[in-house]
Amino acid sequence: MNLTPLAERFVLHFGEMGSRWGVNRTVGQIYALLYISGKPLCADEIGETLAFSRSNVGIGIKELQAWRLVKLVHLPGDRRDFFEPPKDVWDIFRVLMEERRRREIEPTLSMLREALLERPDSEADQIAQDRMREMHGLIELTTGWLDEVQRLSPETVIRLMQLGAKVQKVLEFADKLKFGARDGGEA
Repeated sequence: MNLTPLAERFVLHFGEMGSRWGVNRTVGQIYALLYISGKPLCADEIGETLAFSRSNVGIGIKELQAWRLVKLVHLPGDRRDFFEPPKDVWDIFRVLMEERRRREIEPTLSMLREALLERPDSEADQIAQDRMREMHGLIELTTGWLDEVQRLSPETVIRLMQLGAKVQKVLEFADKLKFGARDGGEA
C-alpha cells in the first residue's frame, strides 16, 4: 500500500503527536494509518506501508488494543489477523476519554482522597491539604460533567459545542428569571 502525500503527512503528524499523548511514534503512526485506510489492515500491510519491523508492528498493535483503539477482525477466506479502529469518530473520542480517565484521572483522585483523609501535622500540611481539596473538587466536578456529556447523543454534543459562549447568556437569562420571580419583579 502506498501512501499519498496527504496521507503520509497525516501519518507522520500522528507519530509526532503520539509522543505528546503518551504513546510512542510508532503507535501513533500505526493508528493514523489504520484510521485513514478505510479498511482493516494486517500486520504485514502495516509494516510494509510504514517500513516498520514485524515486531514493532506487533508491539504497536498490542498497545492500541490496550487502549481499545483497534480491534482484531477476520476477513472471509483469509487466515491472517486484521485490525481496524472504531468506525465512528465519537466512539473513538469516548474510548479516549474513558482510557485517559482510567489511566490518569482515577489514580490522581485516589491519591487526593487518601491525602484528604490524613490529619495534617503542620500548618504547611494544612495549606497543602486545602489546595488538594480544591483540586479534588475541580476534578470531581469536571469528571461529573464529562460523565453527563458522554451520556448525550453525538448530535446533542455537537449542538452543545456549537452553542459555545451562548450558553453563558442563557444561564444569565435564567438567573434573571429566577431572581426576578423570587423578588416578585419582572424578568
